[in-house]
Amino acid sequence: MPARDLSRQESGFSLSPIPRNPLGEGKCIRTAAALIIGDEILNGKTLEQNSHCLAKYCFEHGVQLKRVEVIADDEAEIVEASRRMVKNYDWVITSGGIGPTHDDITYASLAKAFGQKLVHHTETLRRLDQMNKHRPWVASQTPSQKEAAQRMALFPERAEVIFVGQDIWVPVVRLEGKLCIFPGIPKLFQVMLNGLTQFLPLPPPCERPKRIQIFTDRPESMIAPYLTSLQARLKPQGIQVGSYPVLSKGVFVSLIGRSESETECILLQVAREVESEIGGKTLNEDEVAEKKAGAIAIPTTNFTCTAERSSISIEPGLHRVKM
Repeated sequence: MPARDLSRQESGFSLSPIPRNPLGEGKCIRTAAALIIGDEILNGKTLEQNSHCLAKYCFEHGVQLKRVEVIADDEAEIVEASRRMVKNYDWVITSGGIGPTHDDITYASLAKAFGQKLVHHTETLRRLDQMNKHRPWVASQTPSQKEAAQRMALFPERAEVIFVGQDIWVPVVRLEGKLCIFPGIPKLFQVMLNGLTQFLPLPPPCERPKRIQIFTDRPESMIAPYLTSLQARLKPQGIQVGSYPVLSKGVFVSLIGRSESETECILLQVAREVESEIGGKTLNEDEVAEKKAGAIAIPTTNFTCTAERSSISIEPGLHRVKM
């Protein structure tokens, strides 16, 4: 039987209503952290992509992603890390470990971390059944297989359950007003992260950063003294200067400041100065991607590193959903 996508269905589900700001009226998310959960990440079986997706999302919305941790499917580690992150950051994302099998322990571990018991969520069960009702294997499910599927709707009892997509039955589960639980499947993670935007107290657009990238073919050591003095000069204005070499090609110099009109004007002036000082050129996003493409070729004949959780699928005979 071919793999089937279980995240979507045709008729359309309703979205959750917009909740009250969990941080308090007038407050917004300033800092974030990511907790990536999964033995398969740590043993090299699966290529982790979700922290990169979250980093780009945070940058685009003016949130500082301060920390990313990758930990095993281990209850004690999940409990410790989640408590610490919720204490230290405004917004915490977990990724992975919410499927139907014995090693999917994220919901249970987080329930323990915050002193809650697990209960089945009625609406999630309904959506799961609605999505599966026309699947040919449903009629042949054993009681234990059905129970395993329903584990994906077994949430901490005081959790917020937020349905973020009309064609996605899986909800974002939020604890302590801060910690949002996501599946590990990269494609589904990205869709649900974007869907969650309207439910989050994000910073206003004027506080979102602007990034200018200038490329030069000069060695990094040749431009380092100038960049050091430039950063010292720009730091009081809240502008960050960074340099990022591309093997055998050159160096990207990055200028980051807020999108406020005054700062943006200064940023453009500085970019012109940097171009002159390092013999560089300001590139747009497409040109940046082109410069980076093929910069490092790593032979892969002796190993395989795959993002194998790229879809939600059922394994023939097991009815196992990989989350």
